[in-house]
Amino acid sequence: MNNPSLYDSKKILSLPIDSIHPNPDQPRRQFDPSSLSELADSIMRYGVLQPLTVRRLPQGGFELVAGERRLRASKLAGLKNVPCILLNVGSENSGMIALVENLQRRDLDYIEEAEGLSALIKKYGISQEEAARRVSKSQSAVANKLRLLKLSPEILYILRENSLSERHARALLRLPDESSRLDALKAILDNDMNVASTEHYIDELLSRNSSSAGPPPKKARKKSPYFVIKDIRIFLNTVTKGLGLMKRSGIDAELDRQETDGALVLTITIPRRS
Repeated sequence: MNNPSLYDSKKILSLPIDSIHPNPDQPRRQFDPSSLSELADSIMRYGVLQPLTVRRLPQGGFELVAGERRLRASKLAGLKNVPCILLNVGSENSGMIALVENLQRRDLDYIEEAEGLSALIKKYGISQEEAARRVSKSQSAVANKLRLLKLSPEILYILRENSLSERHARALLRLPDESSRLDALKAILDNDMNVASTEHYIDELLSRNSSSAGPPPKKARKKSPYFVIKDIRIFLNTVTKGLGLMKRSGIDAELDRQETDGALVLTITIPRRS
């Protein structure tokens, strides 16, 4: 992008917003509506502070190379024209620049980043090493990102919709098949597991599977006490969060906790509203 030969002109042009077409190689697919709305408000106050990058199309009009979020927010803000820098590139270089620009700026979530790297490698026939060089990452980092795509589209969708992290995704990759991954993912969501709890839970699953693959034990093995305690803590955290939410909404709920030799007794009191 800093190569002067790429630029058709160093001038910033004001182009009709309706003449700019989206880039088919845009790797970013998720655009948070509230974030776009905030950017649109900023654009209405101060204008577009960073010009969009476009290229001229042979059939007329322009194709966006970089700046789709700014373009969408500008449309929300009701702009008729937007400031642009014109690049002198063909369709292949346009797609390459769009992918690299998004990856370098870290505008993508980890799933979009993995999909963008995969597209970069497949569409332009480059190696993982070359892809890593272009986006200023190590080859091992690129390889680790690409491994995430071994998870099914359904699992990737659930991870994204529930805002689970890349480390949650990596933990699921350790399980051998789709069924076990989906079961584990349900347990992770049901128990609101953080990364550490998730990794411990996956360790337990793999340990059980490894034990069951050997000779049948003479006696049924007891579950690890540590794992049971961890489950209880997850449950108690969920209860505490729920009570906190009720208090913040004006409901004076109370929790009484008593421990006996054989049980932990929780009593929740919620006053009736008149």
